[in-house]
Amino acid sequence: RNRFMKGLFAWIGFPQIAVPYERPPRAGGQSSWNYWRLWNFALDGITSFTTLPLRLATYVGVLSALFAFCLGGWILFKTLVFGVDLPGYASTMLTMVFLGGVQLVALGIIGEYLGRLLLEVKRRPIYLLEQRVGSMEPTEPSQ
Repeated sequence: RNRFMKGLFAWIGFPQIAVPYERPPRAGGQSSWNYWRLWNFALDGITSFTTLPLRLATYVGVLSALFAFCLGGWILFKTLVFGVDLPGYASTMLTMVFLGGVQLVALGIIGEYLGRLLLEVKRRPIYLLEQRVGSMEPTEPSQ
């Protein structure tokens, strides 16, 4: 199981403070953490606590489709005013950009479902109680 402990400690709400200090030189040679391992560690941190990377596909898809729509308007205007430069090129490019945008939107929607499924599978509580005040017994509902 993949546990990103730095994120879990921050998520639980342990008190955190910054402690400035002077770091002495490393005593045991060089670190075994190269750039690739640091990159993977950063990706673990990002993907462990947010579904934003999955949502980005939807945003990029909507922007691509909107761009294709605007580009189509410009090409239509340009064709009507100046004539056709290269037959078929504009329609082919517009179709590719628009369908790519639609595919990214569909992929983003699937990603949203997978992200929500992932959050449910993790079974993290919705909130954490630091301290309970009052009776531990359940009360009758008010009328």
